[in-house]
Amino acid sequence: MKLKISQTQVKDDLAAKKRIDELADAINYHNYRYYMLEDPILSDYEFDKLVKELAELERQYPQYVREDSPSKRVGGAVSEKFTQVKHTIPMLSLDNTYSKEEIVEFDKKIKRFLNYDMDENIEYECELKFDGLAIELIYKNGIFIQGSTRGDGITGEDVTMNLKTIKTIPLKLLKDISYLEVRGEILMDKENFKKLNGERLKEGLSLFANPRNAASGGIRQLDPKITAQRNLIMFAYGIGECSKEINFKTQFELMNLLKSLGININKNMRIANGIKGAVDFFDDISRKRESFPFEIDGVVIKVNDISLQEKLGEISKSPRWATAYKFSAKQEVSVILDIEVSVGRTGILTPVAILDPVNIGGVVVKRATLHNQDEIDKKHINIGDRVLVERSGDVIPEVVKVVLKGKRSGAFNLPDKCPCCESDVVIDGAAHRCMNELSCPCQIKGAIVHFASKRAMDIEGLGEKIVDRLVEIGLIKNVADIYYLRPGDLSNLEGFGEKSEENLLNSIEKSKNISYDRFVYALGIRHVGEHIASLLVRYFGDINGIKNATISILSSKFGIGEEIGKSIYNFFRLESNLHVIERLFKAGVSPHANIAKQGESGLIAGKSFILTGTLNDFTRDEAENLIKEQGGIVEKTVKKNLDYVVAGFEPGSKYDKALKLGLKIINEDEFKSLINK
Repeated sequence: MKLKISQTQVKDDLAAKKRIDELADAINYHNYRYYMLEDPILSDYEFDKLVKELAELERQYPQYVREDSPSKRVGGAVSEKFTQVKHTIPMLSLDNTYSKEEIVEFDKKIKRFLNYDMDENIEYECELKFDGLAIELIYKNGIFIQGSTRGDGITGEDVTMNLKTIKTIPLKLLKDISYLEVRGEILMDKENFKKLNGERLKEGLSLFANPRNAASGGIRQLDPKITAQRNLIMFAYGIGECSKEINFKTQFELMNLLKSLGININKNMRIANGIKGAVDFFDDISRKRESFPFEIDGVVIKVNDISLQEKLGEISKSPRWATAYKFSAKQEVSVILDIEVSVGRTGILTPVAILDPVNIGGVVVKRATLHNQDEIDKKHINIGDRVLVERSGDVIPEVVKVVLKGKRSGAFNLPDKCPCCESDVVIDGAAHRCMNELSCPCQIKGAIVHFASKRAMDIEGLGEKIVDRLVEIGLIKNVADIYYLRPGDLSNLEGFGEKSEENLLNSIEKSKNISYDRFVYALGIRHVGEHIASLLVRYFGDINGIKNATISILSSKFGIGEEIGKSIYNFFRLESNLHVIERLFKAGVSPHANIAKQGESGLIAGKSFILTGTLNDFTRDEAENLIKEQGGIVEKTVKKNLDYVVAGFEPGSKYDKALKLGLKIINEDEFKSLINK
């Protein structure tokens, strides 16, 4: 079965019949995948194009309309897994459009049918078009007795027990209405969808293309417990048959009546006086689209007056009085032409799919992220595969799933050498990472900015913009090059006069005399923050001690775990990193051991501190450095085993938590006394 059929020009009756047969077969196949397998391989937009082409050809050549034409069906087939339920009133689908011009034409058709003047306004009720599964709920004497899917529009599937697990479906109405058929949409919100697909990835199961398919799959489970785990929601949009005590004159009144009965409706509704107001509603919702917790694929525009709805009636499988104005597609199918691997500023290798260009939501998409090797493996992605691509808001387009494998078997593998510097690549959790932090051209700017930052080497004047310029003109290729800059090197840079160059060089010179823990932190070793840097220096003393430590020793001494231990060990196995450190020392960088090594005596050695509030005579950095210089440990969070809480002016929540835990709290004077002793 072909996945797509391109539009062809029909020149005669024979060509028309052939094209109608092609379209009918393709649409029936895609309906089967959508409704029965819950695994579509065509975007909604492309599917709708096929349906419209078939409808137009069948209008021109009615003699060739087949008995099994999808134009005679409303929805999908009914599964044999469930008992069949015949709807009292058929559950029709909506005609839809993607253009403002067709919406204006919809308004004109209604006016022509009702013999209205073209300048006369029709009142419309506008709602969100939910991207979910249509269902019907039957209430007798206010009690929910049966629920079914739309199915083919005439007959649905009895999924009562599954629907009873959904918390937004009331089992009893707030009023004892004799009989009421409520029609609504079952949805899964974005957060739960992401969580569900994440779990399925871990278990090696096929992924759902979108929340709609996940919701459909949830409702059509044989075990209601599985449905309950999906955390589905229901929004009502209308009714079928009802008893006489249900009275309303407009669609808007109906929706508020349902709300008064305890039926869940969405609050995003608007009365529009004329089609322009309806288009304005669409534009407003389009801007807010990404902010909704659930997926919507457009808005529904309905004639508000119920008496006019009755006059307008239906055409084949859809009401004449309503239409769906849909957003541009968020998902499309494309082919992966190639896979490129980029290296980020933190050394992570990111695979990017190079796509056969495809228009998604009005934007031509040529590239999509594949995230990491785990995602590629679990989705079995390779070059040449036909894939479903999604673009959502400002988020980078991503490959959702493979819809048809290409010629290459298996999955694409990330390289074991960095594409940027040819250094070895290590697996770091879910990421593949180049560990050449200090010299890799793709990482160097980020490494230098971190190295020069205030809490590291504190090189004043060497910010991100200056670093970008120095790297781009080739003056700095790694962090050691900073200390080999000479007077005159910066004179040709815009904004650098003699004085500003002198200030930067003085700041560089001053940074050579830095505490050892800050030097280790400045190296930018993956997972090594200020606290771990101070622990490493306290135990091992200097770079040589850290460099020669095994993974087991690194991992066990401070409770930092194997992942951090491996990161430190791998950093010092790379010759390029060792070479940079050697050049730093040769340039005169001379970190001093300001922290008492493990086991050395000292009043606060080994004692843990946390600071909160403002101190009069110290900045936070100065106070922390004093503690570290005397062998103390500075913590970032309040813990039960903290030795001291230093409270300054206007202490924050850390102070409150310390009080509750009964920790020792000291003021600035007591802190000074402790440090001086």
